[in-house]
Amino acid sequence: MSSEPRAYRSPRRERDAARTREEILHAARGLFVSRGYLRVTMADIAREAGTAVKTVYASAGTKAELLRELLRLDVAESAASATIEELRSAPDLAAAAACLARGTRSDHERFGDSIDLLYASLGDEGADRIWGQVVGSYRGALREAATVLIAKGFVSERLDVEEVSDRLWFCFGIAAWRTLLKDCGWDYGRAESWLGAQAVAALGGPGSG
Repeated sequence: MSSEPRAYRSPRRERDAARTREEILHAARGLFVSRGYLRVTMADIAREAGTAVKTVYASAGTKAELLRELLRLDVAESAASATIEELRSAPDLAAAAACLARGTRSDHERFGDSIDLLYASLGDEGADRIWGQVVGSYRGALREAATVLIAKGFVSERLDVEEVSDRLWFCFGIAAWRTLLKDCGWDYGRAESWLGAQAVAALGGPGSG
């Protein structure tokens, strides 16, 4: 009775491969942000990482896959889950809105370069699909927040979960923060305070229904 030989796994080789992948991802992030996603080639990434182009493909995949992995790592480190948990203990709508403003601010501060990267990469087919995934994940978190607000009775009874979710996206979505920070030149503190106040007005103030 014979058996197939078991593949040998070298811990050192695996560590080296993981380090190479991290170096490639680090190089890609820096180049995407500084030059713009569309201008960066795989050869640029390989050169910056100090490796061969074929190694970049073998270790991390295509340029779109590199972008997807960078954003996946950011999403995994997002404050969304912690924000939702904090939201569950909010005593009123004002506190809930402040919680959401604070939580979304945290993510925008931490991942501002990645958000800039997303905007810079629009127009590329692969990047556009990733943009849709990021927006879907973000909106999904705000929809979960909407269900919490409704369950706690903080919003107008005439607003259903879809309406509340849409208004939260309007107040705390990517475009809301970007407009105030990039287009208007506001600082994070001012934007956080104003967006929180807008959410209160949109969800529970006069005429919010």
